[in-house]
Amino acid sequence: MLVNATEMLKKARAEGYAVGQFNINNLEWTKAVLLTAEECKSPVILGVSEGAGKYMTGYKTVAAMVKAMIEELNITVPVALHLDHGSYEGTKKCIEAGFSSVMFDGSHYPIEENVAKTKELVELAHSLGISVEAEVGSIGGEEDGVVGRGEVADANECKMIADLGIDFLAAGIGNIHGKYPANWQGLDFEALEAIKNATEGMPLVLHGGTGIPADMIKKAISLGVAKINVNTECQLSFAAATREYIEAGKDQQGKGYDPRKLLLPGFEAIKATVKEKMELFGSVNKA
Repeated sequence: MLVNATEMLKKARAEGYAVGQFNINNLEWTKAVLLTAEECKSPVILGVSEGAGKYMTGYKTVAAMVKAMIEELNITVPVALHLDHGSYEGTKKCIEAGFSSVMFDGSHYPIEENVAKTKELVELAHSLGISVEAEVGSIGGEEDGVVGRGEVADANECKMIADLGIDFLAAGIGNIHGKYPANWQGLDFEALEAIKNATEGMPLVLHGGTGIPADMIKKAISLGVAKINVNTECQLSFAAATREYIEAGKDQQGKGYDPRKLLLPGFEAIKATVKEKMELFGSVNKA
């Protein structure tokens, strides 16, 4: 069932686990994530970047596909359709298109402008029952054209944004999009604890979930992280499985070139990755 993400993340925060946001790129991605969530009896968030939304011909197409797929596949677990790193205009478009949750990323603005724009979008989204994620500091690296320098968020600025009535908060704590480099220093747990204390129980969001060691994931959850975003890891597993299928020549056997057969190994690889993450995050049987 399509819902906003507020209640699922409040529950996760209170019970000490995290809900995974898995970014979707096409029908196979969406189907794989939804089926795995149902099999694991886990709540799930489908993330859509502005670039992926454009690739899938627009937000209305994405919303219609997700709503129809939930119905056709008989998905009973809570599902949120969420804009990832939305611009001001992109956030408005997703609200109009029927998304159940949005992220406005105003982290690149001066804090006063981030506050003003976030406040406006919170009022608009909440009037329609849509949950809102905001960001302070920035997530390092690049994801789908969104580039962050990786600034650690200031706890006082986090409180300013949290006090606007947002539903959950992304705060930079040394995490990055994409693969983590060998010289990565790890998550800044001192900053995370300060943000947790400043925001008084608000569910926190950890972007860049690919490649963070399990012990760091679990510690972040213990310090208030209730939503963890995964994108790159699903892309890597999909690419590896597809490459193996083609390099083994299976696409040349019988009708192995049929897209339904050609994409199946990657589809199964996404399912395996999502299940592994749901088990790590502790969301299995929490629907």
